[in-house]
This record gives sequence, structure tokens and C-alpha cells, in this order.
Amino acid sequence: MNMRLAVEDTERCIGCQSCMFACARRVDEAGLAKTCIGVRSVGGMERGFIVVVCRACEEPPCAKVCPTGALETRALGGVNFNKVKCTGCGHCVSACFIGAIFWDDETNKPMICVHCGYCASFCPHGVLKLEKKEVPAHAQS
Repeated sequence: MNMRLAVEDTERCIGCQSCMFACARRVDEAGLAKTCIGVRSVGGMERGFIVVVCRACEEPPCAKVCPTGALETRALGGVNFNKVKCTGCGHCVSACFIGAIFWDDETNKPMICVHCGYCASFCPHGVLKLEKKEVPAHAQS
């Protein structure tokens, strides 16, 4: 069984960025430079916000374009990132069609959600949820 961070209802997002701060704090950072989740306005309080986070694609385009194999596809979607193999080419950022790969300017390498769910526990409105993703019956054998 794999875990996946899900965006439950963006209508409830007020743009407080608590999830972003929690994500950065998970890696002992105080600001937003090391967050693997993004909250963006689509027109302020009037039009709401979007939450940008890795959706754990079953066939992640970011892994397909990685020339060094630094992004390894997880069994039930998403990727595991191997910093040692990464050369910082940035192809993964360009390949992610939802813009869920963030960039660490300090290391010149990508930052990708690991689906730990830490951020979900800090969302005051239940916008985020960590859910179990089970192996489909046709894939079990």
C-alpha cells in the first residue's frame, strides 16, 4: 500500500500557506524556500486559490525525462528522488504538466513531494488529505 497526498477541496483553501510552512519545517527550514507544495492565488480572495502538489502520476512524465535515473517511479504512482544521481538539469520541472516540481536554488536540484502527509495535518480547513492508494485487483498476482 502506498500513500498519496490528495487535494480534497480547493474551495476551502484560504491561502494561509500553513501547509507550505509545515512542509518546509519538516526539513528543518523556517521559510518557504524548501517547500514541496505551493498555494497560488487565482485572483485573490474573490476567486480563490489552487494547491499545487505532486499528484503521484502512475506514469510520471518527470521520471521519463530524467537522463540519470534520479527519479524512480514508485509502485503505485509518483517518484522517489535520488539526490546523488541528480545533475540538476531541470528536465523534470519542464515535464511536470501541473508545475508540482519545485526548485532548490541552494542545491540546484528539484524538490518533489514525498507524500508524507505532514502538511495535511496543518491545514486548518481540511483541503489536504493523505490517502491510502491500494494496488488494483488486476495488478495483483
